[in-house]
Amino acid sequence: SVSEFSTQGSVVFEGYIFKSELREIKSRKTGNISHLLELEMTDYTSSFYISRWVRDDEEIALAKQLTGIWARVRGVVKHDEYKKDLILQMNDLQEIPTQRVREDKVTDEDKRVEFHSHTNMSTMDAMPSASKLVAQAAKFGHRAIAITDHAGLQAYPEAYQAGKKHGIKIIYGVEANLVEDKIPIVYNEEDVNMYESTYVVFDVETTGLSAVHNDLIQIAGTKMHKGNPIAEFDEFINPGYPISNFTTELTGITQDHLKNAKPLYEVLKSFQEFCEGSILVAHNATFDVGFMNMNYQRNGLPIITQPVIDTLEFARNLYPWMKRFGLGQLTKKFQIALEHHHMANYDAEATGRLLFVFLNEVRERHGWTSLLDLNAKLVAEDSYKKVRPKHVTLYAQTQVGLKNLFKLVSFSNVKYLSGVPRIPRSVLQEHREGIIVGSACKSGEVFEAITNKTFEEALEIAKFYDFIEVMPPALYQSLVGGGSFKNEKELHQALKDLIKLGKKLGKPVLATGDVHYINPEEAINREIIVRSLGQGAEINWTQGHGEHAKPLPLPEAHFRTTDEMLEAFSFLDEEIAREIVITNTQKMEERFEELTPVREDLYTPKMTFEGGESSEERITRLTYEKAHEWYGNPLPDIVDARLEKELRSIIGNGFSVVYIISQELVRRSNERGYIVGSRGSVGSSLVATMIGITEVNPLAPHYRCPECQYFECYDDGSYGSGYDMPDKNCPKCKHKLVKDGHDIPFETFLGFKGDKVPDIDLNFSGDDQPLAHLDVREIFGEDYAFRAGTIGTVAEKTAFGFVKGYERDYNQFYSNAEIDRLAMTSTGVKRTTGQHPGGIIVIPNYMDVYDFTPVQYPADDTRAEWQTTHFDFHAIHDNILKLDILGHDDPTMIRKLQSLSGIVPQDIPMDDKEVMKLFTGTESLGITEEQLGAKLGTLGIPEMGTFTSMNMIAEAKPKSFADLLQISGLSHGTDVWAGNAQELIRSGIADLSSVIGCRDDIMVYLIHSGLEESMAFNIMERVRKGMWSKIGAEERETYIKAMREHGVPDWYIESCSKIKYMFPKAHAAAYIMMALRVAYFKVHKPILYYCAWFSIRATTFDIATMSAGLDAVKAKMKEIRDKGFDATNTEVSLLTTLELCNEMLERGYKFGKIDLYRSEATEFVIDGDTLIPPFVTMDSLGENVAKQLVEARGDGEFLSIMELRKRGGLSQAIVDNMKSLGILDGMPEDNQLSLFEDLF
Repeated sequence: SVSEFSTQGSVVFEGYIFKSELREIKSRKTGNISHLLELEMTDYTSSFYISRWVRDDEEIALAKQLTGIWARVRGVVKHDEYKKDLILQMNDLQEIPTQRVREDKVTDEDKRVEFHSHTNMSTMDAMPSASKLVAQAAKFGHRAIAITDHAGLQAYPEAYQAGKKHGIKIIYGVEANLVEDKIPIVYNEEDVNMYESTYVVFDVETTGLSAVHNDLIQIAGTKMHKGNPIAEFDEFINPGYPISNFTTELTGITQDHLKNAKPLYEVLKSFQEFCEGSILVAHNATFDVGFMNMNYQRNGLPIITQPVIDTLEFARNLYPWMKRFGLGQLTKKFQIALEHHHMANYDAEATGRLLFVFLNEVRERHGWTSLLDLNAKLVAEDSYKKVRPKHVTLYAQTQVGLKNLFKLVSFSNVKYLSGVPRIPRSVLQEHREGIIVGSACKSGEVFEAITNKTFEEALEIAKFYDFIEVMPPALYQSLVGGGSFKNEKELHQALKDLIKLGKKLGKPVLATGDVHYINPEEAINREIIVRSLGQGAEINWTQGHGEHAKPLPLPEAHFRTTDEMLEAFSFLDEEIAREIVITNTQKMEERFEELTPVREDLYTPKMTFEGGESSEERITRLTYEKAHEWYGNPLPDIVDARLEKELRSIIGNGFSVVYIISQELVRRSNERGYIVGSRGSVGSSLVATMIGITEVNPLAPHYRCPECQYFECYDDGSYGSGYDMPDKNCPKCKHKLVKDGHDIPFETFLGFKGDKVPDIDLNFSGDDQPLAHLDVREIFGEDYAFRAGTIGTVAEKTAFGFVKGYERDYNQFYSNAEIDRLAMTSTGVKRTTGQHPGGIIVIPNYMDVYDFTPVQYPADDTRAEWQTTHFDFHAIHDNILKLDILGHDDPTMIRKLQSLSGIVPQDIPMDDKEVMKLFTGTESLGITEEQLGAKLGTLGIPEMGTFTSMNMIAEAKPKSFADLLQISGLSHGTDVWAGNAQELIRSGIADLSSVIGCRDDIMVYLIHSGLEESMAFNIMERVRKGMWSKIGAEERETYIKAMREHGVPDWYIESCSKIKYMFPKAHAAAYIMMALRVAYFKVHKPILYYCAWFSIRATTFDIATMSAGLDAVKAKMKEIRDKGFDATNTEVSLLTTLELCNEMLERGYKFGKIDLYRSEATEFVIDGDTLIPPFVTMDSLGENVAKQLVEARGDGEFLSIMELRKRGGLSQAIVDNMKSLGILDGMPEDNQLSLFEDLF
């Protein structure tokens, strides 16, 4: 195996290649490129690095296909200094048959169905994706599989698709947490006076947790009346076998305590007589009463019928604000002595004293006297929150049942969420139609009953269920020895009792596997994930004491084949084993319909407006009203044809409501004074432009007259944007013409057939975004608007940390390659949930949310203002309307600049010559490159101000708006600039205007070249998604042939083949329009620009340095740059602030000091050529404190530092900082000193 490798000689290794990388290594001396193949292989005992220099094209091609195969490798093992590990330098490699294939060896008609399996959507508990789990079921030849994740249904969409792919029926289930609606304080209640009654407060000690399989070893009771002990009972019982060390450690009871003890029957009989006529009291009474009743019944004695008070539930309801209710915690809180906790006599006495504390509290607080009052009046409506839930498996049998399951999971995650999602029994009963209920695992109440209650009691409990689950003994192993069972034989008996119980009730018994991973060797991955939760997680609670304390081993929970499951139940009669493993699971599967958890079609809300106008009528009216206003009536043919084509697609496919909702949200934000920027390809739609969703006009470059609607269009490709055309007056009325149009085809938005679901993403001001979200809720109603849910999973970097932590905490040692493997295979497990930053899901008003998805709170935060979809929004993206209402700084900047200047943003020209100079130098700023420390003047311009963007701009030399569109596309694409357009420009083969920049340019260019529209569209789609090299050779050659026939140069075709992702031109246009507006203020209204930038864009400040002048700023910038990669994130952020600060100072403006009476909370204030910083620029002074300070200032002058601290709510650290910045110069420390100075 790998673990036996050494650096001695040649070795042969067989294993699975889980990672391969072909690296290009460039020689520093010759510049030649060599290829190094690096593999990582495993034999599932450990993993190993393998490397080889690959020299010819055939080997290079083969090297790219090695991941995922089994191979035999021969080579020499050496220690690699770079990897700090052993590495095998490969001589040769031979592919071998897959070594680990698990087959279900029984015949197809005898194959079982798994009814209890978890996917990686069981939070931090299970490994396989739904796709892999379903694929494995298909490989086994199983006809169906049930998905039963913990408390959630988030695997359903993926499971549904996998089921369709593999022809496997998916049974949609959940392992839920069942709770009683109300947990009684008193059992067997009677109408007696609580304060006149006699009580026997008792406790038992046992050899284990199971009343069926473990034995009593001590019964102790204290008889009390009116708070006073009046009699004691304390007897040990010899169980007839040596007690375990664990029992002695826990209870303090030794074998010596038991050797002379009385017989069990005698003790039980005496205790019953001792308790006669009394109310019984115990802490966690169900445990103690369960043991007593089991032993009474076995010994022919009557079970308990008198009232029993549970002080655990008494405390929970009397003191609901407390978090812990153990006997130790309660006695400590109420200062009651508890010596030798877990010895019955001491526990009973302490419990008795607690009882009378509680009774006195009830009398003082409520004045109740009857024992009946405790259950009737004290038990809280939400007492279910405190009780330990029982697992239950729920399965949707019909589509109605599936909707009920959606409801139940929603209720459990919203209304009944407390620690974990809970389902009260009555709520389950109310929504049980179409649902089959299973008894779940060892945490279910049926299994607990069969181990802790009489068989008759277990029968009553099991009547609630539709079938009984039994699992392989390995899955209950943690209960053997020190738990519920002394040995394997007792466990086998419990499972036989479960089967007997099912048969007695006529309910099917199903053998289920509680699957948490697919193959046995994946157990280590679950171990790593689960142990990362720490000892606070119940699954990691330790047994034993001191250095012997350790968590129980996790059970073997792989996906078992039929033969493996039969082997697990070989302790049963063969006929019974076949019945529960095969026959019953197959029969149960037949009871389930084929269900659809995710709808196939798009469902949008219906909207009706004033006068009964529909969304279809409204979009048509608004479109043509604006079109006629801009382009006249009748419309020019090119405009009319475009609008008719778009409206036919939009209305015909039911998309009009999507447009109208977006239009309404933009209109409302505009009315609040904000511009809304568009994202993505919505600017490809002229209808979207006409109704005001986007400012981007997708028509070919054109002139239009705002007075007489004269229209002149250039659709021959001579201009890349209408903004680049020369200014011109109307030949008819002499009015200055409007220049517009960016030549963007509609197909890039809704597809070639116009039937792609529109994805309208809008950039609202971050200040206005919350109001825009609430607008959606107001328009549609709270029951129809939800935040788009997301699921956070374990990433590889996080998994790497988990592996290293496990290695450390559990004394393991892994090779670096094995750490890589374990990290790679431990990813994708659900950790938490969240919400899309701007996504709002709108449910159609003729349906409800449960027709599409359950709902929940993001990250289980019950304080959240919005509920989210339970399903990840991507899973239902094409079925219901999703609005992307994103927050962005650009609209906030524009709003601020408009407020400061009075200039309407839409009036700012897009071809201002001084603004365009920013992209070629620093001349329009009035300073030199040396002063600025940069070649261009674009610092602080959205999308254009990073040094990466500036280097691209400097090399590409944009001269027009169309060129800036290219820059935006090149900077946002993948493999579009570096190694592609950049090389073409450098070599002089092409210039900025002719290289491929935005995705839409491909279609437009190819159409202008003469290609048929559908082929031009298809080529664009393949290229923009990076699919050019992945499509079939025949399809690719067809495209290349057509392009060459129409004069498309080879360099253009080769450029297409390199691209992985391309940016939409409409998105680029929206970005550049925002950028040029901001740039206009930077050039023409500098102090306004800097005020807005530092107020909105800057996030990190060093106000002392910024106020100290140019030398201090330049010195600080140098200090940070000299640190290189060692600079912290805060320092990198500060550097950006200082670069703009340096520019501002070089242009003749300056920063003042923070002023106690002139500074605002968060925004800079203009004072001539000076900016007065806000309070938040101080270290450790947050926005809330800053606003509080400004509010306090409004109440009058601060007479002293003491008063400032008190009224402003300032810490001493903030005051000290203010002093160091000179803000408090001349202010006395306290008012007394101030008065003294005034008098003298």
